[in-house]
Amino acid sequence: QVHLVESGGGLVQPGGSLRLSCTGYGRIFSDYAMAWHRQAPGKKREAVAHIFSAGSTKYADSVKGRFAISRDNAKNTMYLEMNSLKPEDTAVYYCNYYRGEYDYWGQGTQVTVSS
Repeated sequence: QVHLVESGGGLVQPGGSLRLSCTGYGRIFSDYAMAWHRQAPGKKREAVAHIFSAGSTKYADSVKGRFAISRDNAKNTMYLEMNSLKPEDTAVYYCNYYRGEYDYWGQGTQVTVSS
């Protein structure tokens, strides 16, 4: 069994920055792909960024150039550096580790961008 714990959410002003972390506990394999998703009130959950086992990344168009995803396999931890935050980035952010039939999710962390 795998348990994911997110941290780093909070309230930030427009234009500000936040760094989210997600640490996995349990049997984590280095070839897991990892991703951040978010869900705003009244909207569907959307994928924000992915990072694959070889280190390649993929971003939603809405966050390209502002967000950066990274991972530290030795620590079973994934990060999301968020810069130039906008009010429309307000959402609950979820981390996700997956490989084949294995699909694990964190409990979510709230990010609120407001003045």
